Amino acid sequence: MDKRWVIKAADEEKVLSLQKDLKVHPVICSLLIQRGIYTYDAAKQFFRPSLSDLHDPFLMRDMEKAVLRITDAINNNERILIFGDYDVDGTTAVALMYAFFYTRYRNIDFYIPDRYKEGYGISYQGIDYAKANNCTVMIALDCGIKAIDKAAYAKSLDIDLIVCDHHIPGDALPDCYALLDPHRPDCTYPYKDLSGCGIGFKLIHAYALYHGIPVEQIISYLDLVVVSIASDIVPIMGENRILAYYGLEQLNKNPRPGLKALIEIAGYTPPLNISSIVFGLGPRINAAGRMDDANKAVRMLISDSVSDARDGAGELQDKNVDRKAVDKRITADALNMLQQDPLTEQRVSTVLHGGDWHKGVIGIVASRLLDHFYRPTILLAESNGMLHGSARSVKNFDIYEAIKSCSDLLEQFGGHMYAAGLTMQKDNFEKFRDRFDEVVRARIKPEQLIPEIEIDAVVTLSDINQPFYKILKQFAPFGPNNMEPVFMTEQVRNTGRSKIVGDGHLKVSVKDVSKAIADGIAWQKGHHFDRIATGSPFDICYTLEENTFRDMTNLQMLVKDIRI
Repeated sequence: MDKRWVIKAADEEKVLSLQKDLKVHPVICSLLIQRGIYTYDAAKQFFRPSLSDLHDPFLMRDMEKAVLRITDAINNNERILIFGDYDVDGTTAVALMYAFFYTRYRNIDFYIPDRYKEGYGISYQGIDYAKANNCTVMIALDCGIKAIDKAAYAKSLDIDLIVCDHHIPGDALPDCYALLDPHRPDCTYPYKDLSGCGIGFKLIHAYALYHGIPVEQIISYLDLVVVSIASDIVPIMGENRILAYYGLEQLNKNPRPGLKALIEIAGYTPPLNISSIVFGLGPRINAAGRMDDANKAVRMLISDSVSDARDGAGELQDKNVDRKAVDKRITADALNMLQQDPLTEQRVSTVLHGGDWHKGVIGIVASRLLDHFYRPTILLAESNGMLHGSARSVKNFDIYEAIKSCSDLLEQFGGHMYAAGLTMQKDNFEKFRDRFDEVVRARIKPEQLIPEIEIDAVVTLSDINQPFYKILKQFAPFGPNNMEPVFMTEQVRNTGRSKIVGDGHLKVSVKDVSKAIADGIAWQKGHHFDRIATGSPFDICYTLEENTFRDMTNLQMLVKDIRI
């Protein structure tokens, strides 16, 4: 699929002003300006993340209420239930909360709902479990902001519910004892984009401050927080950048036994980065809830025993292998359905359901379909007579709001701009598919249906050197709102050393008007070879990486696209 190349703009006056202060390459200053960093002090804060720059957790609405209620519960020996969603964000949040309090208080339990029997969010079964086990306080993590009926039910059973969520609220807030969510309209907390586990971390941070527990005693939990930040695809700027930076440090130097075992079984050698979590650790943790029981992921994450942690990681590895097989089959089914449907080309969205599709995998398959048909996508699986769906979106299109426009056809829905979940009656499928396509057609711009490559800066090959790259590395950790910079060099020519390697990959060697030469690798782009081999000029866009071969380390381009 052809891609649009879009070059980001940066205010030249601001770039020059920042360059005067920083005295670094103007492209570095341009990258900072694009990220909203305009001053020397802001750049220093960006390049040197500090835990002292974390916001006071008590700025979050209801934080004091939550801390005081947990304190009273511990003082009165009340039983506390930690409840969380079955994905990576939820399970890491439960593991963090449980592990922190268990070292200080033993009358505590945790509960992860069954994806298939209970569905997403706080469940009646979970509340019943709390009541049956004499829990008078229930802390819900990564869910609950829309649990109006469930909160009322918990209250009717004299269970004090503390909700820690990061999703967008509906028109009304649940009536619970305390509600921690920066997105609630009356919350003035300065940073809105924490993960669910991040909200949990703010709660234990507040508890530690209130009780005079040294901050050093909560830093060890940041390995769990960075796994949630990476896996839940939240912005890695502001407070999340600080949490991710120190979380990676903890993950690479002294991870808890469960994560260490998972790193080993995934075949990674530290240092890990955000991508290592997204593609390596996250899918294995998620596999527990997708294919079996997410409680197994929590037990692995809280394990103090190396042997138990390795056994747990092994189980998750097996579930991930199963998940891959199911994922492959459903992707093939979905692509076949689209190819057989004569209306596929006319639609601007994809909405499919399969009677035997696995509910735990459809979100992954929806993401895969975006690679083939780049448009807002919803896949639904049948379970207990209902259709349960996962939605994924294209850049800058709010799929949550589009689904909300069809809410009269749904039983429930929730999520973010780029990912959402929904449940509907089977009879409403065709109505929903057609209405959703109408909504998307009315709101989406034609260019949003073409994949985009954002170019951070146009450079000559002579700009690329080790001092430049040394500063570039300090932009990490990379992620949403701080993606790894993509560069473009215009009018390059083959040096004569470019060639096809491996299974259709292209090894490039190019020179530009500066007469500098650069080498790179373009995965799955061997089809470009005949056109660049003629010696005609072409444009190239790429990220930079270090490549070590025979004890020699050099910079190379990781080519994203070639434009003849």
